Amino acid sequence: MPTFALVDCNNFYASCERLFDPTLVGRPLVVLSNNDGCVVARSAESKALGVPMGAPWFQLKDLARKHDILAFSSNYALYADLSNRVVQVLSDFSPAMEVYSIDESFLDLAGLPQAPETLGWQIRERVGRWVGLPVCVGIASTKTLAKLANHVAKKRLAGSEGVCDFTALNPAEVDELLASLPVSEVWGVGRRIDERLAEMRIGTVRALRDADPTWIRQHFSVVLERTVRELRGVSCLNLEEVTPAKQQIMASRSFGMAVFDIEGLAESVASHTTRAAEKLRAQACTAAAITVSIRSNPFKPQDPQYQRSITMPLAEPSSDTRGLIAAALEGLKRIYRPGFAYQKAGVLLSGLELRRRQQASLLADDATAARSAALMHTMDRINARWGRGTLKPLATGLQQDWRMRRERLSPAWTTNWNELPVVLAR
Repeated sequence: MPTFALVDCNNFYASCERLFDPTLVGRPLVVLSNNDGCVVARSAESKALGVPMGAPWFQLKDLARKHDILAFSSNYALYADLSNRVVQVLSDFSPAMEVYSIDESFLDLAGLPQAPETLGWQIRERVGRWVGLPVCVGIASTKTLAKLANHVAKKRLAGSEGVCDFTALNPAEVDELLASLPVSEVWGVGRRIDERLAEMRIGTVRALRDADPTWIRQHFSVVLERTVRELRGVSCLNLEEVTPAKQQIMASRSFGMAVFDIEGLAESVASHTTRAAEKLRAQACTAAAITVSIRSNPFKPQDPQYQRSITMPLAEPSSDTRGLIAAALEGLKRIYRPGFAYQKAGVLLSGLELRRRQQASLLADDATAARSAALMHTMDRINARWGRGTLKPLATGLQQDWRMRRERLSPAWTTNWNELPVVLAR
């Protein structure tokens, strides 16, 4: 019988911030979005104080002063590195794993010699000891049920303390649990579906499980029908052990301050293109077109507003940063208008195709293509070894005053030699 485990890091961003600063343990803290704008992660203490997800930080200043809530800028390098370390630990437990998100992974436990619940406790203990992050483990016969079991483990329902194994419970116990959970906790049931189900008097997970799958398909979709079958213990979703290549690659950021001139916009567009091209090469693809977009701040209606985008087809599909930047900057020149306070710029690579499947062109210069591939490979290797941006096109600029605001950024404890934690032994 299939057996899946969902391993989820608890309050991941907040836990990462606490890992190298023990004085933060027990204190309410939040992590902010780009430009230190809105709350994107909360510690358990902040949740208990009623801090809402997505709330603008400036609106929480009084609450923060009253309860001494700490705020941190998003430290993407730290979070990604710690996520990779967790995945590395998990890979020792099962040969089949799906990295679902930065803080969640599915494991296939079927056929392993240890009991699933025993493995769950071992996973929780080892990740906590080797990486230092708390995790919860949900185990069940389908991925959808494993998600629910993880929720039960995280909320400490039914006596669970971080691990919940539905396969170890009798049917009556599972029935009682599913009857106590709102249908909105089911993986893939969003607000709109939740509201429609409520109109049909389907308000709990058990009620959805017991609904007729054919009727669900007729009134909703084949996706929700599959969910119902998964809730009944019929595995319909396999592990995606290999992440499928993206069909589009986007790179964009809001500016730390308003940008008025085309020079600042050009630097940001070149920087975003450089990052998108790195991702493109990482999945061994080429792009056939690049879209450039710029906009003013829609949250300042008193200011003149302007928003435009343009798609620039490439003469030949490419992953060369230089050619992509040239096309992007040409597009920027066509859509730029002076007199506006620009708040955001971005690029989108489309028409992606695996390089090995790309149709050869009669006009292509093989020697030039080989030199381009060698140069990009060398640049990627240097940046991977010495840090992103060690080598970069001059078009990305040196000062980059437009970069997003991150005034509350914690050190890059694990990815920067100059910011490694220092331990003093006395």
